[in-house]
Amino acid sequence: MSFAKADQLLELATMIRARRAGITLADCEERFGCSRRTAQRMMRNVELRFPDIDTFFDEEGCKRWTMRSGPLRELLSLAADELAALDLAVAQLDRDGQLREARLLGRLREKMLALVPSAKASRLETDHDALLEAQGFAARPGPRPRVDEAVAQAVAEAIKACLVVEIDYQSRSDAKPRRRAVMPLGLLTGARRYLVARPEDTPEGTVRTYRLDAVSNAILTERPFARPEDFDLQAFANRAFGLYQSETEYGEVVWRFAPRAAAQARGYLFHPDQTTQDEPDGSLTVRFFASGHLEMAWHLYAWGDAVEVVKPKALRKLVEGYRRSDFGVLP
Repeated sequence: MSFAKADQLLELATMIRARRAGITLADCEERFGCSRRTAQRMMRNVELRFPDIDTFFDEEGCKRWTMRSGPLRELLSLAADELAALDLAVAQLDRDGQLREARLLGRLREKMLALVPSAKASRLETDHDALLEAQGFAARPGPRPRVDEAVAQAVAEAIKACLVVEIDYQSRSDAKPRRRAVMPLGLLTGARRYLVARPEDTPEGTVRTYRLDAVSNAILTERPFARPEDFDLQAFANRAFGLYQSETEYGEVVWRFAPRAAAQARGYLFHPDQTTQDEPDGSLTVRFFASGHLEMAWHLYAWGDAVEVVKPKALRKLVEGYRRSDFGVLP
């Protein structure tokens, strides 16, 4: 067996061990970009070389492979580029004001290093330092909001335990923070971080967002709540262009990029559910459904007069008069 195939087989075994519910042939195809036949061959090979692998059929009749710890741990090692990528992620979280997540990822780094044999650790650190020096840290310029770590911790515990959390929250219309009891459903992360939650005193189905940097205090209660079975955080997030949600703004969005900007625009994913159409004159039309006109306007400004808002009318009016022609570069 070649080194590349052995490495691939070890990666597959690690993938099986890491997933408690096991993996399917489709998971193997997706990870390695291979055909169904190749995936079947890889599974047979991994079964032969790791006898502690078990198979079963799930409720949908799909075959799954699982693995107990067995001899796999002795074969695994932490690579320098993996450690460097982890450090870059910690630094990025810290710069974005996500201090709790940065601290937790830092702890995970320490635990992983503690499992590396000392003989390998010294060589790993040397290669890791060289990689970091070569890669550098990509600084993200500009201001960013800070989130209180105690608030982030209380919210995280409330999400995990499905407990109501009381927050002192100051919205844009409030003169000072006001106490609110909410049922947290998840977090949205971007330029700002938003808590997605249902206020305790509102009808079922009501979901709102709260800026975490505007929460000055968070108290975890002992009042449990049932997470709605039909709530999908990703589907909720997709209803916005950025992070801001507005039912009154939600609707079809159509942008047309001029021929000179079409190639650049094709390299962007403006929205997960977007569709694109090449026009006869070389322009590009992008369509999706979302809310958040102000965040759209902030982004569209960078394109100058190279983009036209076809829909909605309210967004077209918002960017009118700000489509500049003197920008030397496109986003």
